[in-house]
This record gives sequence, structure tokens and C-alpha cells, in this order.
Amino acid sequence: MNSSTPTPTTAPRFYDGSEYAKDNSVGFLMKVALAVLVRNLEHQLQGLDLTGSQWHPLLHVHQGCDTVAACAREMQTDAGAMTRMLDRLEAKGLLVRERSCSDRRVVNLSLTPRGSEVAAQIPHVLSEVLNDHLRGFSPKEFAQLLDLLRRFIANGEALAEANKAAPGPQLVVQERDPEENNDNNPS
Repeated sequence: MNSSTPTPTTAPRFYDGSEYAKDNSVGFLMKVALAVLVRNLEHQLQGLDLTGSQWHPLLHVHQGCDTVAACAREMQTDAGAMTRMLDRLEAKGLLVRERSCSDRRVVNLSLTPRGSEVAAQIPHVLSEVLNDHLRGFSPKEFAQLLDLLRRFIANGEALAEANKAAPGPQLVVQERDPEENNDNNPS
């Protein structure tokens, strides 16, 4: 083994708590990068009359996510937040919720014709905004960025598994009947 190749026990440590600065924090920079990306996406999606929180479930349904529970799991959100997002999309006439005939606990989702038209445009808007954010990157740098992010995520997942950490937001979803009036649930 080459002595200059770091092993898991001698891996470099990039941070020291006594000298930590948020401006050099990978987590802080990723959060800022995501916030800027979301801000630019929201601006471009205004033309489709969608907010930042509305395009995401609409796209998931367009790509085959057909129940409230499945969409909540894929988006890693709780049932209440998902219900509020779907309420707004349904009010805009973009999707329909329908209780399953075979299992009343399941609420199926489908796009309206207008919802399908709007959802089909979302990937194009996302692509344009992402391409704008990647301006000046070479194809090699783009591939490297994807690789680095995937490695960062894999390391985090392995650490969470080793620590038996919870999988993020509570993913157990209790679906509600869309016809049910819930005055305690603000939109």
C-alpha cells in the first residue's frame, strides 16, 4: 500500500472546532447554494403560476408518484405539509385527489389536463436554471461535482446508519380524506 494514500484511520480532517468558520463550511455553502437555486427557480416558475413548494409535488405526480403517501416519502416531508401543498394545487385545478376504492386509507393523485400541461414544462424550467447556475463549468467539472456530491451523500448516509440516526423527517404518513373538512389545519 502506498504510504501517501490516506486510509480510513488516517483520513484528513478538514475542520477543527477551535478554528471553524461558516464561510468555509461545506454544509453552510450547500445551504446557501440551494437557497440561491430555489430563489431563481421560484422566479422562473412564476410564469407557470407555481411557487417553490408547488412545483415539486406536481413534478413528482407527473413522473408517476400516484399517492399522497408516496409523494410525501419521495419529498421527505410530513403529511400536513404535503396536504397543504396538494390543497393549493387542487384549488388551482392542477391535480385531483381521490380515495382508493380498494383501500380507503390510500389517497390517489392524478393530474388534470391543465396540470399535465404545466407539469410537462417544469423540467425545461429546471434545466434552464440549473444550466445558468453551472455556467462556466466544463463537462469534466460538472461530472466531478456530481461525483463529489454523491460521495458526500453516501458518506453521510453511512454515518447515519452507523449511528442508527433517524432517516430525516417522519415519513409515516396518515392520509386524510380530501373531502374531509379540517378547520384545525391552516393552509
